[in-house]
Amino acid sequence: MGAQKGKDLLLKVDTGMPGGYVTVAGLRTKKIAFNSQSVDVTDQDSAGRWRELLAGAGVQRASVSGSGIFKDAQSDTKIRENFFAGSIVNWQLIVPDFGTLQGPFQITALEYSGSHDGEVGFEIGLESAGQISFTVAA
Repeated sequence: MGAQKGKDLLLKVDTGMPGGYVTVAGLRTKKIAFNSQSVDVTDQDSAGRWRELLAGAGVQRASVSGSGIFKDAQSDTKIRENFFAGSIVNWQLIVPDFGTLQGPFQITALEYSGSHDGEVGFEIGLESAGQISFTVAA
């Protein structure tokens, strides 16, 4: 896989309507992070007193963040509604030449900002709220 254009990394929210997902408008930066907690099972018999971890036992999670310019598009409305309702809805993150991640997320941060000589911007943070699936790009 060669270098990819950052603009091709897409964040999409489920609209709950026929046609499904809509791309979050105005995003300039997007990031996804995967984390897994470790479970320490070290005891007095651990070889060389080195820490030992229990495979597959920790909680996994995914975090998505992004920032961009406010466009007041269909996706902006859906984001506002989901944030204020505390909803957990399906989202997709499309990584070019890699695949699509999909699953339930909750918006944990939504910030708007602006300066007197610039555009209105926003930042969004999402946390996984269930199992995330991955489909390899065709």
